[in-house]
Amino acid sequence: MRPHALALVIAGSTSLAGAFLAGVAHGQADAPRETKGQTAAVLHSIDLTEEIDSVKGRPLRMRRITLQPGGVLGIHTHKDRPTVSYFLQGEVTYHQADKPDVVIHPGEGFAEGKATTHWAENRGTIPAVWIAVDIPKAP
Repeated sequence: MRPHALALVIAGSTSLAGAFLAGVAHGQADAPRETKGQTAAVLHSIDLTEEIDSVKGRPLRMRRITLQPGGVLGIHTHKDRPTVSYFLQGEVTYHQADKPDVVIHPGEGFAEGKATTHWAENRGTIPAVWIAVDIPKAP
């Protein structure tokens, strides 16, 4: 092989390896602990104490969640707060422990139960908006 061609092969291989390692490092970034760029507006809520005998002091709550571009939801669990959500606008990259990342789009829904530990980020250019219905512990 000619020296010029060999140099090109080595340079290309080195660039490819560097790009791969950068991608792996990015994929293994630490989950954020803090939430930024998110707002939640309670749309409706009903106390379940009088509605379901075994659920004392817990509301059924519906919120509109907005996550600004570049915003993140810090890592958290749903151990005591089951949630179902429906996506309206934008997209969010959803990082769940021990599962591949998922990008959620408008018209899609997802559920989070007691085994869910996750964080999310808005990598897009418009606010991500979804409706979340949950049963949180009373304050």
